[in-house]
Amino acid sequence: MKVSEFYYDLPQELIAQEPLKDRKQSRLMVLDRETGAIEHRIFKDIIEYLNPGDCLVLNDTRVIPARLLGEKEGTGGKIEFVLLKNVGGDIWEVILKPGKRAKPGARFVFGNGELKAEIVDVIEEGNRLVRFEYDGIFEQILDKIGIMPLPPYITKPLEDRERYQTVYSKHKGSAAAPTAGLHFTKDLLEQIKQKGVEIAYVTLHVGLGTFRPVKVENVSEHKMHSEYYNLSEEECNKINTTKKKGGNVIAVGTTSCRVLETVGDESGLLNPKSGWTDIFIYPGYKFKVVDKLITNFHLPESTLLMLVSALAGKDKIMNAYSEAIKEKYRFFSFGDAMFIK
Repeated sequence: MKVSEFYYDLPQELIAQEPLKDRKQSRLMVLDRETGAIEHRIFKDIIEYLNPGDCLVLNDTRVIPARLLGEKEGTGGKIEFVLLKNVGGDIWEVILKPGKRAKPGARFVFGNGELKAEIVDVIEEGNRLVRFEYDGIFEQILDKIGIMPLPPYITKPLEDRERYQTVYSKHKGSAAAPTAGLHFTKDLLEQIKQKGVEIAYVTLHVGLGTFRPVKVENVSEHKMHSEYYNLSEEECNKINTTKKKGGNVIAVGTTSCRVLETVGDESGLLNPKSGWTDIFIYPGYKFKVVDKLITNFHLPESTLLMLVSALAGKDKIMNAYSEAIKEKYRFFSFGDAMFIK
């Protein structure tokens, strides 16, 4: 299967540059994966498609202000770091811009010297391992001097940091938001609970590999970046109970979906687990746990578009995207939503 089969032409003006004032008023495209039939709704209508005994699975990761602007010690040359993941203690994997000349031993300063960093190693794709030095608590310093790492296709500054967080975000560690969850409000989640729908949480810290272009010609040759996940015993039991009773497991976002499919056994049941996943889901994959999916509209030729194509069928997805463009849906992180049922 060729990557080019997942290309579509998107008018620039359909890339959402800011979130709506009311999260749940995004548009919602409902796609029937059996028939390919499409409905056009508003996101708050999602409750009509959820039934008592179903389980909605949310990713409760929280985005850290992972973008740091600083300068090289001694020369004052400007540098930008984006934190990808903590690999232990004060050592992080980062992307540097410009980074080609940054060799092990090079030192950088951020804020008013509140944070310093030294390059420890050069690793795959030119990323660096860096050791941070600071007085106090790293997270507090990051909150003070870090910037939200918005995707490159969003050029408008974000006025309120919380709009790039889900209302249920809890565990800090992501370099990007699990954007399908951005449409939920606390009120809407409460209404869903009242209807008799179970709500379960997984954690997957989203890396910037989410936005990494697929550079190979054949889909099967692409290698995913690994991301850290955690599924607790309590949440596991909720999902397993739903499965055993014949309810639907509805993943909110490709990140939740990837955790469930990483952990699930062949019978679709889960055991509590944490670790790193590099699961790559593309057409031909047989889903073990996920029955339905709430997701956003994804970039052309992206691994996320391949994942939704694996669930609904490539032709049905590409047709739905054509319809979304015709109907002027808003695309990508701050855009509208799709429910694959």
